[in-house]
Amino acid sequence: MSILKANLVLLLTAAIWGLAFVAQRVGKEHVGPFTFNGVRFMLGALSLVPLLFYIHLDSQNLVQRLKSPLVPGLLAGMVLFIASSFQQIGLVTTTAGKAAFITSLYIVLVPVLGIFLGHRNGRWTWLGCGLAAVGLYLLCVKESWSIQSGDLLELIGALFWALHILIIGYYAVRVDILKLSCIQFLTCSVLSMAVALVMEPVIVNDLMAAAVPILYGGIFSVGIAYTLQAVGQKYAPPAHAAIILSLEASFAVLGGFLLLGEQMGTREIMGCLLMLSGMLIAQLQGLQSDQDVKVSVREHA
Repeated sequence: MSILKANLVLLLTAAIWGLAFVAQRVGKEHVGPFTFNGVRFMLGALSLVPLLFYIHLDSQNLVQRLKSPLVPGLLAGMVLFIASSFQQIGLVTTTAGKAAFITSLYIVLVPVLGIFLGHRNGRWTWLGCGLAAVGLYLLCVKESWSIQSGDLLELIGALFWALHILIIGYYAVRVDILKLSCIQFLTCSVLSMAVALVMEPVIVNDLMAAAVPILYGGIFSVGIAYTLQAVGQKYAPPAHAAIILSLEASFAVLGGFLLLGEQMGTREIMGCLLMLSGMLIAQLQGLQSDQDVKVSVREHA
């Protein structure tokens, strides 16, 4: 595959992930956040099973193959459950575009949290963090110094997304990442459905009404996008991949505008631009120092 085709594959991946925020926003109109996440992550896990069997046709049985990444998968799944829950609940009171940009802060939060693991950051990383922080202020904080509850929930979720990235980055070189992904999606699904059964009415008619956004969030955002990301990053230069995948939030803003009629003011647009600039600077600095920013499967879309 040529670099151009690989870049186009990654661009499609970013578009799928960005539009997933629109699907999540539509889905919350019909079902509760835990029900939505429970069903879509189950679909995401099931969509990876054929790929799992295809790659490991000559391996031992499925149960044996899943033993190695079982504990890492359970740990990643629990953190994924927390992150995705904050994200989906936050979408009740914020827009798809704002949610995507706030969530994308995990890109600059990863190197910051990495300090506690002994990682060192250069001045460009700190510059990127500073720009992103100013952008976040313009995007979320009103003139009355108040912040929407949905924006705050998305910000808390971004912290857990960053923690999730660090967990995935640590175990990616130690266990099969595809198996780990399947286990973490199943874990997140089971936890979400357990909470949904206690806190939310699970009605079949509501699930049918939300079928399209749930199918999109599960099969397209997880199964298909995961495969496309793996293919694209295999052939695209790391710098290309980092920049293109950062466009996910921009696709969310565009999708929210075209499909949901969401709009942003001048202040919010300036905030988005500063955040995007900060994310790009932080990523490129990491690439230059041979510590690429890892982008996990968009279980967080």
